[in-house]
Amino acid sequence: MTTTAPAPSAPPEKNRGIVRSVLRTPRGLIAGGFLLLLILLSALAPVLAPADPLRLNLHHVLELPSSSYWLGTDTLGRDVLSRLLYGGRSTLAGVLEGVVTHLLVAVPLGVATGYLGGRFDRVVMRICDIVMAVPTIVILLGILTIFDRSIAAAMITLGALSASGTLRIVRGAAMSVRQELYVSAAELLGLSRAQIVFRHILPRCRGVIIVQTSLFAAVAIGIQTGLTFLGLGPPPPAPTWGGMINETAATMTKDPWLLVPAGGLIALTVLAFGILGDVVRDVTAQGHTTSGGLRARPVGRHRDSTDPAAPVDDSVLLSVRDLDVSFLTPRGEVDVLTKVSFELRAGQTLGLVGESGSGKSVTARAVLGLLEANGSVTGGRVHFQGRDLTGASKKELADIRGKRIALISQEPMVALDPSFRIGAQLREIVRAHGRMSRRDADRRVLELLEMVELPDPEEIVRRYPFQISGGMAQRIAIAAALAGDPALLIADEPTTALDVTVQADILALLRRIQKDTGMAVLIVTHDWGVVADLCSHVAVMYAGQIVESAPVEDVFARPSHPYTDALMATSPEHARRRTPIRAIEGTVPAPGSRPTGCRFRTRCPLAAADCAEKNIPLIHLDQERTSRCIHIPALRASR
Repeated sequence: MTTTAPAPSAPPEKNRGIVRSVLRTPRGLIAGGFLLLLILLSALAPVLAPADPLRLNLHHVLELPSSSYWLGTDTLGRDVLSRLLYGGRSTLAGVLEGVVTHLLVAVPLGVATGYLGGRFDRVVMRICDIVMAVPTIVILLGILTIFDRSIAAAMITLGALSASGTLRIVRGAAMSVRQELYVSAAELLGLSRAQIVFRHILPRCRGVIIVQTSLFAAVAIGIQTGLTFLGLGPPPPAPTWGGMINETAATMTKDPWLLVPAGGLIALTVLAFGILGDVVRDVTAQGHTTSGGLRARPVGRHRDSTDPAAPVDDSVLLSVRDLDVSFLTPRGEVDVLTKVSFELRAGQTLGLVGESGSGKSVTARAVLGLLEANGSVTGGRVHFQGRDLTGASKKELADIRGKRIALISQEPMVALDPSFRIGAQLREIVRAHGRMSRRDADRRVLELLEMVELPDPEEIVRRYPFQISGGMAQRIAIAAALAGDPALLIADEPTTALDVTVQADILALLRRIQKDTGMAVLIVTHDWGVVADLCSHVAVMYAGQIVESAPVEDVFARPSHPYTDALMATSPEHARRRTPIRAIEGTVPAPGSRPTGCRFRTRCPLAAADCAEKNIPLIHLDQERTSRCIHIPALRASR
């Protein structure tokens, strides 16, 4: 049995990537900068404070801010700014003690219960239920009494008691990661539980942990200042933020200014922690891959290098010209697609062929504007029916998706909600594409299921997704894609997850539907058998570039690029009996590490010195055929 290698743990640079992503947002920069400044000022209080926080000066009582006293003085003439700086040291130290205790309890137990489950999980959860049922304030008052009003003891206790809520959230995140295939693969490959927990599960939970930590820190400041306000912390004249507000209460009607420095600082600190948690939540929700990689940038604006006035042939349904796509990574912006160009006319079927990592799926998703959050189109144009999609708004793209351009993914089960019957889901899609009654929508659903040749559609609409096979799910995905009568169908590896006999049925179905409807099909595949069976034209991709495009018959008869020739040689259909398949040495270079000149030259048997001198342009061999190779005569002579 073949297993997938476990996903690598998140390196330190990706953790730094989260920090950079947070600081790129205005809210994150302001909140993080304020907290960092507050910590530095409090830590350097003995150096920066303009006066001794305990020194009395009864000649300057309740003074307003001035050049001598920047924030004024209190009821005993003490400098308010100095007391705030020194009070910040004890306040932030107490928060740190509570946060450390909170993390030490919540994170190990949360990850362990989520991963291990079983009896250990049940015991820990029952203890959490008991702890959450106990009133925290009562326990804190008891601790302050026992430990002689020690704020450190109170905050440590608060951290331990409040850990139950965070523990549950971390447990849920760990349970979700536990179901990932790479975790199962790691177990099958013999990794220990400790390795799996610390290298593969814990990094995926760090976003949740950071968010909960920031929220707890905000709560901890509020509780600590509340306790000191009630006189349950260090006794006067020790400077504390809560104690300063308590002193202000007696003079509020006479001199309300004293409430502003301490009260405003407490409010801003709590707000900063809350905002920081929100920003981290947004970044981690939008911006991480399954292995913890960075995806933390909104789609950038299109930087066009193509003449917007260049004419587009009206007979061309889809025209992609010099398309460039880049992704933001922890190492900076990386180009994924470079000068990708192809055309697709009504009724044609174009196959995008290449190894994994060549950029086929990114090309298909860039056409629909479905790139990940850190991806953006940085050059070129995509025209559909004469309409520029690269400059279209989200609303305009939403109107096109499903109605004019439909997408079929390689995992049909992902597109089906297991909570609803198939008929209800298809009815929702049908009614979204056109106003009609429920009865008409149900009739249209049955027509679609008949169109994709599903037996007994009346029975299928009453089933849930888990009650059907993979082949049936793929047919239902095709029916959903046809609901809006699209002019273009993009099929991303539509038969990869299916067995051979079901693949043949799906290909025959797509061929018949295309003939009946006249729609064009853009199919992403690595299977030359699918290309030969379904496609009229083919574009071969390698390392983010189109290296050859031509009618299918020409490509099979005379490949015009060494990569196409090598790729076809790896197909089992072309292998001679009892002869090893000719595998291509090496792998597709990753974005950011692609060679200069011809990107295939490090694997090409015909590579020469001139292949590395400059980028190889796409050469037009005839009206319908292009190639990105300067040694085509040598290629044909070698065959």
